[in-house]
Amino acid sequence: MPITTSAKKALRGSQKKREFNIVKKELLSKIVKKIKKLVLEKKTKEALALMPEVQKIIDKSVKTGLLKKNTAARKKSRISAMIKKA
Repeated sequence: MPITTSAKKALRGSQKKREFNIVKKELLSKIVKKIKKLVLEKKTKEALALMPEVQKIIDKSVKTGLLKKNTAARKKSRISAMIKKA
């Protein structure tokens, strides 16, 4: 446990950031799972319709520091390749 007041304040801030990041990661994983499910069901048009939303979420998570730039590029590339393959 933190002892100094500045350490207590830093702990509060990091807990808020952690909760925010968890929510963002869950949102990202849910929408990726949704696209994978649509691809498995051969519903490529619905998956293509969700693609801009996925890209938006991934780009925002790069902007906030949740994902690194290359990781985001790899995720977007793999998702679009998966849709094209189906």
